[in-house]
Amino acid sequence: MAQFDTIRSAAGARAAEIDEGLRAHMNKVYGTMSVGLLITFAAAWALAGLAVTADGQLTSLGYALYASPLKWVVMFAPLAFVFGFSAGINRLSAATAQVVFYLFALVMGVSISSIFLVFTGESIAQVFLITAIAFAGLSLYGYTTKRDLGPIGAFLIMGVIGLVVASIVNIFLASSAMAFAISVIGVLIFAGLTAYDTQNIKNTYLQMAHSGDQEWLGKAAIMGALSLYLDFINLFMMLLQLLGNRE
Repeated sequence: MAQFDTIRSAAGARAAEIDEGLRAHMNKVYGTMSVGLLITFAAAWALAGLAVTADGQLTSLGYALYASPLKWVVMFAPLAFVFGFSAGINRLSAATAQVVFYLFALVMGVSISSIFLVFTGESIAQVFLITAIAFAGLSLYGYTTKRDLGPIGAFLIMGVIGLVVASIVNIFLASSAMAFAISVIGVLIFAGLTAYDTQNIKNTYLQMAHSGDQEWLGKAAIMGALSLYLDFINLFMMLLQLLGNRE
């Protein structure tokens, strides 16, 4: 009996240790994501301020970023960056991966800076608040639900691919109806991905917690932050297209 109590106590202590580690892991994921969002929106706001004159005309910097062929580089740089980062994460240390993630957030800020020229500051702030509230609720659902979201996750990822293709095609078509459909479908897809990615981050930690590989867990936290960061940014951009007031 004494031996059984000892085993049960050890198992309970181990479970408590894993729970504490999971909380620390998720705090790191959300903290890293939040810093990334701060960098992105601060960079976007600052750059937009440098891109226009007091009377609303584009400066030479603004022309280069938004009206010259360089705009295509600015537009697609985050996509190329995230693919390269994901492919090379195993060759990076956790500390280096975190720095690269913040550099990516800076690049994303440059890419989306035009929103401050297209939409009013008030509507950007309102949509950001709406996105934050929706994201928090969806992420909490993903963290707490007992339902396995894996099956819908694969479907949603395929949806993202279709969304990217449709968005690229609509750059040339410039169809307002297609843009509206992309935004509506995008909101649904990234809402689902927020819950799915949160559950996946949690499950990945629980599966690997016993390994004790802190370096791997550190990089897993960065990649988790990247996933949720992308969910937030894309959800925000889709909602902004639907709800934002244009200048």
